[in-house]
Amino acid sequence: MLQLGDEVTLYSVVFVLVLLGTRSPVWTTALTVSLYLFVAMFRFPQVPSSRVRQVLHPLRGTVGSGRVSVVAHRGGGHDAPENTIVAIREASKNGATGVELDLEFSADGVPILMHDETVDRTTNGSGPLCQMRLSELGNLDAAAKHRLSETFTGEKIPTLEEAVEECIKLQLTIYFDVKGHPDEAAAALKEVYKKHPVLYNSSIVCSFEPKVIYRVRGSLKIV
Repeated sequence: MLQLGDEVTLYSVVFVLVLLGTRSPVWTTALTVSLYLFVAMFRFPQVPSSRVRQVLHPLRGTVGSGRVSVVAHRGGGHDAPENTIVAIREASKNGATGVELDLEFSADGVPILMHDETVDRTTNGSGPLCQMRLSELGNLDAAAKHRLSETFTGEKIPTLEEAVEECIKLQLTIYFDVKGHPDEAAAALKEVYKKHPVLYNSSIVCSFEPKVIYRVRGSLKIV
């Protein structure tokens, strides 16, 4: 059964092919109208502007009267190992209003924080995430390749749930960066939003993949 992201792709392909195959103004008009109706039927409701302002311009720790948000990339990977609990804590200590966190999955389907598809760059292990279970990832040192590795030796790769709980405790806005796995990501985020409703007013889901946004917006009314 087609889902929304697939429907958009399929419709776009059919629309272009039919448009290229005919020069009839009647067909062109009909296709244009059908495209408008398709968008009108499947568009998502607009997020309330009050919620957008609350998420993008949080009161906590904002800089100056202009309320400038400060977001730590990869949880604050310069001052501590990226995408770790200690990085989130350091970001908060250094005045960040939010953190950007990269969502990935272990081989057994547990949502975790990791930027790459392998563990080679940031840990003392090697290999693709898709072949490593959470129990295996738990044995890795997430600080092994960091410039401050001696300070943060033994830091673990956190699960999504662990990271979210820490961010909520520190009142940080979360920017979930989802690079793939649209169905898995939508399901995982749906569960975490259900467990922590405060996220509806303190988080954003980001992705370069349209299908990811369609899946997530289809499950949750979020920014």
